[in-house]
Amino acid sequence: MTPDLLVRGLGKAFITGAPVLTDISFAVPAGQSLALIGSNGAGKSTLLRCCMHLIAPDQGTVQLFGESLHAQSAKSLRALRAQVGFVFQKHNLVPRLSALSNVLHGALTRAPVGQAWFQGTAPRQLREEAMHCLERVGLADHALQRADRLSGGQSQRVAVARALMQRPRFLVADEPAASLDPVSGDEVMGLFASLVERDGLTLLFTSHDLSHALRYADRVIALNRGRIVKDTPSHQTDALVLRRLYDTPTTHADTRTATAL
Repeated sequence: MTPDLLVRGLGKAFITGAPVLTDISFAVPAGQSLALIGSNGAGKSTLLRCCMHLIAPDQGTVQLFGESLHAQSAKSLRALRAQVGFVFQKHNLVPRLSALSNVLHGALTRAPVGQAWFQGTAPRQLREEAMHCLERVGLADHALQRADRLSGGQSQRVAVARALMQRPRFLVADEPAASLDPVSGDEVMGLFASLVERDGLTLLFTSHDLSHALRYADRVIALNRGRIVKDTPSHQTDALVLRRLYDTPTTHADTRTATAL
């Protein structure tokens, strides 16, 4: 079966000439949750963006849903990306608009170019769909609340609802819990996990939090200095080894979680 994402020999360097990513190859089957982990500067976010051609790689190939991204016209690339819901560390909600209006913007990928919807003018069917997306993330009661009055965790859940409004096959999240408190971070990551399990969505996310990778991903790819150093199922990933690799403290909880490789 063709994987949802196939990366072969990907490389990227920036102006300084120093490689940020070197010879990256992996595949993500449909319905799998994959975590990209590593310390700051390991290349996680750059790899995520190269995988979606938000940044063009210098070497290698990327296939999304069996289609080469390099060979696509701008219009075809937009059509492929419309099947992917993006959630970033900075949720990028429009502060003065309600949660519902922000979620409605997720439907713009299905609209004619230049068309915009807000809660008062969007077709009834779309408003109902947006409300359903808010219900799925537990925020239906906050539908009419302005985005700038939501907590960090609530804002990130609205961003997830906005991504769901695209009706995606694939979710991509770059450090979605990094700016949240531990409780809110776990709630957001648990939400992603439930969407993968319930809806059969594919998930690719980056994280510097090993506990999130081990608890919420089916598979873990560890990056160090732009190279893949581990690619294992999460239940076979030894948290102690990974923490030593990234020179971070080991907790008692990690010791209980770790399974020998």
